[in-house]
Amino acid sequence: MASQDQTHPMKLCFVTVGATASFHLLLQGILDDKFLAALHDAKYTHLLVQYGKDSQTLFEELLSKYPPESPGRHGIEIDGFDFNHTGLDHEMRLAQASLADNRSGGLIISHAGSGSILGALRLGVPLVVVPNTTLKDNHQLELARELQNQGYVVASKHQEISAAVGRAETLRSRMLAWPPVNGASQKPHRTLEQVMSDEMGFLD
Repeated sequence: MASQDQTHPMKLCFVTVGATASFHLLLQGILDDKFLAALHDAKYTHLLVQYGKDSQTLFEELLSKYPPESPGRHGIEIDGFDFNHTGLDHEMRLAQASLADNRSGGLIISHAGSGSILGALRLGVPLVVVPNTTLKDNHQLELARELQNQGYVVASKHQEISAAVGRAETLRSRMLAWPPVNGASQKPHRTLEQVMSDEMGFLD
């Protein structure tokens, strides 16, 4: 990834599709003029994509539609890789704010595998979860909805990923008030541990 202009903080969106299943629909959603425009409007500078073991050709084909200086690129620097077998902690941390590295707080977009979700939530970065609806016995949708209902993530369809960028900025502001306070008329808030415990079968 190229060095960042020190006068403008880096703001990165990291997208991960996981290690086991292809998620071409998500790749098509993020490598699109509308999504890149949404990133630009939210002052993002970088898009880093973990596209999966069998999706390099698709990634390169989609990216070729938006050369670096083209209007549809919206000035976003885009990089991608298939997978990091040592884990994605380093890449996810690039979405964390860092004054020392001149980096603003960014965003993580993930498939709905519980391992990826837990890794992202540990960092305190807004997380958009996109269920892969092409999978059989699709538990991802249930997990994404429940985590959104409890206020931990933004759940999004791949077709609506552009709108999710703005929703993630709203989530960022709410995260400053965590944990949520339960009023007398509210149901007890389920902790992240409780939600994930109920979904223990849903691993990457």
